[in-house]
Amino acid sequence: MGHEIGSIAVKRGHAIKLIVDKDNESDLNGSKLVDIDVAIEFSFPDAAFSNIIKCLAARVPVVSGTTGWLDKYSDAVKECDKYQTSFIHSSNYSIGVNLLFYLNSELAKKMKSYSDYAVSIEEIHHLKKLDAPSGTAITLAEGIIRQNPKYLKWNHGKEISDNSIPVQSVREGLVPGTHTITWDSDIDTISLKHEAKNRKGLALGAVIAAEFIHNRKGVFTMNDVMGF
Repeated sequence: MGHEIGSIAVKRGHAIKLIVDKDNESDLNGSKLVDIDVAIEFSFPDAAFSNIIKCLAARVPVVSGTTGWLDKYSDAVKECDKYQTSFIHSSNYSIGVNLLFYLNSELAKKMKSYSDYAVSIEEIHHLKKLDAPSGTAITLAEGIIRQNPKYLKWNHGKEISDNSIPVQSVREGLVPGTHTITWDSDIDTISLKHEAKNRKGLALGAVIAAEFIHNRKGVFTMNDVMGF
């Protein structure tokens, strides 16, 4: 993701002034962040929150795409407000996936009137993906729960219950990411599916989000970026 983001950022006229990874973690400090307009954070769950806080404390806007740390999300929001900068987190920055989020939410709202259908979610990713289910799958499940009172929670696995959304994870090969939402009945099946061909869509969305927040203050979502 770092290579893809850097390549797309340069193509869109931006300069990369600082790259931080596990070999130079100490470079993420106030003195090195002085001339940075925005930080794009794609790391690991155990490092993400610390990375975000360091950037916000330096009043550098942050675009974060790391999942698995969101139990501390409200703390990141407080730090953003404290330092009067900007912050955006998304489980997936792909423009196509964010269109899927919107369509998923709208379909879930419409399905309130059709109780014969039961919903399920499947996500497929490469073998090296650390978290399961994916943050994108969780976002899809939460979108359904917000819009459809039939569903109160999601569960990871094949367990079927009247008020729970089963979310299944598959890890195979080098799959960048495939997400499918299925509404099934005895009569027919309705499906929404997004299949990433590579990581360029994620990187492009992250750079677009950075362009959106760098001169704004506050906490934003991809709905703000896309104008939903």
